[in-house]
Amino acid sequence: MDQIGQFLPMLLIIVVFYFFMIRPQMKKAKDHKKFVEELKKGDKVITLSGIHGKIVDLNDTTFLIEVESGTKIRFDKSAVSLEASKALNQTTAK
Repeated sequence: MDQIGQFLPMLLIIVVFYFFMIRPQMKKAKDHKKFVEELKKGDKVITLSGIHGKIVDLNDTTFLIEVESGTKIRFDKSAVSLEASKALNQTTAK
């Protein structure tokens, strides 16, 4: 019983670390992956570098966005910002 008492604090630290650090990060990564998979032509997005544009072409791993001046830029799908793009689409939907 004494041995369990010695490991209990370490076990509690691991459990707390999992629920407050690892699990939320895994959920965020899952949500981002789902968002990227659901992208389609015509969606307005913001990249992690802050570039605003509309998707004009999609590939397996990249997408082509058209910025305001008509310039087209190709980005990797992982470069899209989930939070900023959702906020942009919510403000334009209202």
